[in-house]
Amino acid sequence: MAPAQGQFSDHSDGVESKERAEGPSVPPAFQAAVEALRSARLRPELEVEVTRPPQRLAPHAYALEAAVVDGEDDLADGRLVLLHDPAGHDAWQGAFRLVTLVRAELEPEMAADPLLPEVCWSWLTGALDARGLSYGEAGGTVTRAGSHYFGALSERRPATQIEIRASWTPREGRGGVPDAASHLMAWGDLLCQIAGLPPSDPADAAVVTLPQRRGPQV
Repeated sequence: MAPAQGQFSDHSDGVESKERAEGPSVPPAFQAAVEALRSARLRPELEVEVTRPPQRLAPHAYALEAAVVDGEDDLADGRLVLLHDPAGHDAWQGAFRLVTLVRAELEPEMAADPLLPEVCWSWLTGALDARGLSYGEAGGTVTRAGSHYFGALSERRPATQIEIRASWTPREGRGGVPDAASHLMAWGDLLCQIAGLPPSDPADAAVVTLPQRRGPQV
């Protein structure tokens, strides 16, 4: 296991400098949650970097991008955004919200499974539950999209991509701060699972994973 902070890219697109410039205007609970994200320990196959967050979803936001890397291949990638509204949000039922996009290319035999969307959604909730996390108002979509190539691209084999878009409310703990680090680690577990990697914990060996695959063809 390696600390997420040690895998962060230097190309943060000005996000960190903006946070420092705002200083006291950033709520302490949000600052603590961001620091927890940066101290989380993730699997070594994950490469993580800070990216510019969306500007209109909440008064405060922090975003990460990650990829599951095997050599020169990206097996899966995703984005996780931490949102915070100190006044609370009726739809969230809380002051924090986590929003994610996760995607990976599938092997043909898995892409044809009619239960695949349900299974992928269970991977998200299962990753959160496996770490004993308390959350609410979870919702999202699982999309399976196929590509067939023609003409000059006809030599490429058909490809199918699975995409999970989801959001959930992490329950707040002491000082109104959620356990952001554990939520990030659970999200990392989801990324590795959809990439087809075996569970990192031998106790999770019974968890069903996708067959390991190479990255998308170019």
